[in-house]
Order: sequence, then structure tokens, then C-alpha cells
Amino acid sequence: MRAPTPDDQAERLEELESYGILDTAPEDSFDEVAELVKQFCDVPVALISLVDSDRQWFKARAGFAMPETPLDMSICSHTILQEEVLEIPDTLADPRTADNPICKTGAEPVRFYAGAPLISRSGYALGSLCVLDVKPRILTDAQRSALETMARQVMRQLDLRRALRNEAILRNEIDHRVKNSLQTVASFIRLYTARARNEETKEALNAISRRVTAIAQLHNELYRTSEFDMIRLDTYLGRVCDLLRGPMSKNVSIRASIAPARVDSRKAATLAMIVSEFAANATKHAFPDNRRGTVEITLTQEEDEAIRLICADDGIGDQATHLPTADSEITSIGMRLMESAAEQIGGELSLVAGADGYRLELVTPPNVAEAGPREVLFSAE
Repeated sequence: MRAPTPDDQAERLEELESYGILDTAPEDSFDEVAELVKQFCDVPVALISLVDSDRQWFKARAGFAMPETPLDMSICSHTILQEEVLEIPDTLADPRTADNPICKTGAEPVRFYAGAPLISRSGYALGSLCVLDVKPRILTDAQRSALETMARQVMRQLDLRRALRNEAILRNEIDHRVKNSLQTVASFIRLYTARARNEETKEALNAISRRVTAIAQLHNELYRTSEFDMIRLDTYLGRVCDLLRGPMSKNVSIRASIAPARVDSRKAATLAMIVSEFAANATKHAFPDNRRGTVEITLTQEEDEAIRLICADDGIGDQATHLPTADSEITSIGMRLMESAAEQIGGELSLVAGADGYRLELVTPPNVAEAGPREVLFSAE
């Protein structure tokens, strides 16, 4: 006997859809619940069943082969019509299940069923946590109570999963919009730079443009990632270096070797800003008279997860007449920003000039790759 359609079917299905759970891959947190209930109730089968419009689909299966069944074979579609546990001691003696194919045919027909409805906070029954046996029986009070308790645990897991999914969707939309807004700002900066007559003004606008572009790329990486606030440095800094190649002088090339380390977005932004400033200063000061040269960016991760960033050029080094000092106010600001940024992430930064060029080294504290909540507004400082 097929269960009647719930009165709130349209709203119920909308609620089920909002969880984004149907047809998803197995997850240990749900599989473990099914296995635990199976053992505690001493039954061969336990299922987490979600009742869709024309089928019941199993998020977790312990002792059951089929991933879903049509509603004509669904006993759980009867369970969602009530708020308490539905227990059928003998399926062949109950009119709701007596003609059900899984109770009449097959090598081991289902002769016992008990299911606790999975009820959302809005009051909609989405499915059930159920147990099956091949012989008639009755659950003990402890087993019935455990079934109800674990059904509530399943709903808590579903609610948490939905909350994280919705947060990820919102985060992606924010990152996407911020990235687009920053790209628009960068376009305006480039326009004003092209029209500027004063070289100091152009230099200042270029410095601002580098930082805006790096942060726009950061939000682009956050939009792409599925790891909440964690950024793959090889991908992110690799793209930052690609962006830096555009405005660099034709006589200067940039080479990058970046390990696939993962850090939070704040540290990623800091590293990108340091790379950008070093490359810009090298282009401006290290290779006078259009001499050819290379800026090399190397990032490695130590065994204790400390990050080591090395930026080096093969320019004129300590022979330069315009070094990153107070001789150039914009360059000096960039140097102070790099020093301040390194301090904020607890890193040690050193800058050395020699006859064979400049070398900047930044070493972060151990365990820098640990994930954390997104509590900061992303900036280049």
C-alpha cells in the first residue's frame, strides 16, 4: 500500500531541496550513525532514508544494497506522516506493508520495520532513520529511545551541513562581488595613471594598483577554493607573478618557484604584497640603462610548516643610487609596509644588498598553515 501524499508536500519537498543532500556521496558522519543503530537494535539493516517526490533515497546504508527505491516500495513514506516512531512488528500483518514488494519477494523479505521521522526545525518530515529485520520482532524501550535520539542527531548533522553549505554559497558570492569591484577600481587607477603628468603621482598610483590587483586576485582564489579561508600559495602567488609580468620592463623577467603550501587568506595577502613590492622596487632600481635581469621568487615550507619566502634580483645591488630608502618616498612607504606586514604575521624579514643584487628573506613562525575563522577584512597591509 503506497502511503498518501503529505498535506504539506510542496513545502516539505522545498525544505528537503534546501539541504542539498540528495544524491550526494557517502559521508562517514552519516554512515557511522547507521552502523551504530544497526548494532544497537541488533538488526541486519539500518538506513537513513530521505523521501523525495517519487523515490526514497538512502544517505546512509548499513546492510542494504540498493541506493534508493520507488515510493511503491517505501515504508518510510508512511513514517513521515507522523511525529513518533513507526514500528511494524510484522509487515505481512499490517495493511500498509502487506503488499509491499520488499516484504513479499526476494531471498530475505523484510518482516520488521521501525523508523523515527527526520523532522526539520521548520516541522517538515524529510525522511526517517529506520531499521529492518527479516523476522517479526518488537524493539525494546531502550532501542526505540535510541532510534529517536539518533534521528535527532541525524537532523543536527543535516542542519549543520546546510548551514555550512549556505555559508559557502554566501562567501563565494561576496568574494565574487568584491573581486569584480576591485577590478573596476584597478581599471580606474590605470586610467588615471595614464593621464598623470607627474612621475611621483604615477609611481604612487602604480603602487596602489599593485595592491588592489593582488587583493582582487586573492578574492578570486577564495571564490574558487572549497577550503573556506585557506589559500594554495603556489596557485595564488603564481597568478600574482603573472600579473606582475605585465607592467614590468621588457628587460626584466620574473621567475617563480612556489611550494604547494596552504595558508589563511590574511597571510596569503601579506606574502603577495611583499612579492609585489619587491618586484616593483627591483624593476625601478636594480636594472638601470635597460640592462637585462631577473627577479626570482622562491617559497618553501619547512617540516614544522613555517613558510620561507625569498625574493632576489641579480641587479646592481648596493651600487644602486636609488635604493629603498627615504630617497624615494613611495619606495620607502612600500618598504615600511613590507616590514609592518611581516611583523603582523609574526615573521622575520631581512633585506640584504650585495654586489650581485638584492635578497629579501621572510620566515614565518611554525604552524602558519593552520586554518582559522575569517575574522579580518582583507587588505594589503
